[in-house]
Amino acid sequence: MQAALSLSTQHVEHQANRSKADVNEDAHVFYYPWYGAPSFDGQYYHWNHPLLPHWDARQAAKWPKGKHVPPDDLGASFYPALGPYSSADPAVIEQHMRQIQSAGIGTLAVSWYPPEMADDNGKPNMPDSLIPILLDIAHQYQLKICIHIEPYIGRTHLTVKENLGYIHHKYASHPAYYKRLHHGRQLPLFYVYDSYQTSASDWATLLKVDSDISIRNTELDAIFIGLIVEARHKMELLVHSGFDGYYTYFASTGFSYGSNPNNWHSLMQYAQSRNAIFIPSVGPGYDDERVRPWNSQNTKPRGPDGHYYEHMFKTAVAVRPPIVSITSFNEWGEGSQIEEAVPKTVKNYKYHDYRPHQADFYLALTHKWLIKFRDKSN
Repeated sequence: MQAALSLSTQHVEHQANRSKADVNEDAHVFYYPWYGAPSFDGQYYHWNHPLLPHWDARQAAKWPKGKHVPPDDLGASFYPALGPYSSADPAVIEQHMRQIQSAGIGTLAVSWYPPEMADDNGKPNMPDSLIPILLDIAHQYQLKICIHIEPYIGRTHLTVKENLGYIHHKYASHPAYYKRLHHGRQLPLFYVYDSYQTSASDWATLLKVDSDISIRNTELDAIFIGLIVEARHKMELLVHSGFDGYYTYFASTGFSYGSNPNNWHSLMQYAQSRNAIFIPSVGPGYDDERVRPWNSQNTKPRGPDGHYYEHMFKTAVAVRPPIVSITSFNEWGEGSQIEEAVPKTVKNYKYHDYRPHQADFYLALTHKWLIKFRDKSN
């Protein structure tokens, strides 16, 4: 216990002396620029998340309904140290980049929707409109940004090709835009969430070379990483669809085949056999009961001294992946964040927190394991 308690203190003491170059671009963190606050956005977004109903009407009737009411009542099981912030606030972005850099993370995988679009609870155009300032501030901290394409309404392989053209012409020349050496070329990388929603045959027309609309060997070529949920997705993604690799995303272990660390060794072996990339996703825990109150079966407590996070990281590092991803920096609605959190109690709810550790405990723990990841990779 004492060793774990001192970790955060040491982190604070040495953070100011660490080089900006002490980040690993092969360490990616999923980042969500979809939060709104009245001062910047006219109202709250995402912090006021509604309680989502169970898909079974009989079950749904057993649970409360309504929306959270910030600033004290948030759609989150932890309370952010920055309060219910706006993702558009430059001061918030600065704080985020400092935290991410302090953890040794080098790349933000930014949740992205096409222009004028957002998720069901977000502000239209907010993710895309913030990419320029995210790139600029990331560059100041020697960080990189790649794009995490969300399953927006109407997404197909054809609209994704349009997205790639838009992103390429608008952002690809920025020095903070992430690129990686792949098959002899420096290429950007795209995560595609819920990639299984599009058929393998449709993806193949985009991602294999023998198609009239293929983006391979064009200016739109990139490294495409699909989401592996079921075991069969290994072959669907790498053989039938033409993806360059797969990632597991989910912070709740066992929620899917991919998110079960017991399967990561075989997933790594299969990816290597196809000359592809396996990116395991590690998370500090999972708790979305403030958004899905009926979903306790997927709640994963963080455990004493970050035990849950350490176990996932240890398993990921052991399989020696080329890239490791972290779910997440700030997905507060699912309780998977490593962003700084503080204790808070309101009238009807006591938020979880990181005590007995400091607010930056999970940033410090991330830095510890990224050193192990770097050493194991060399």
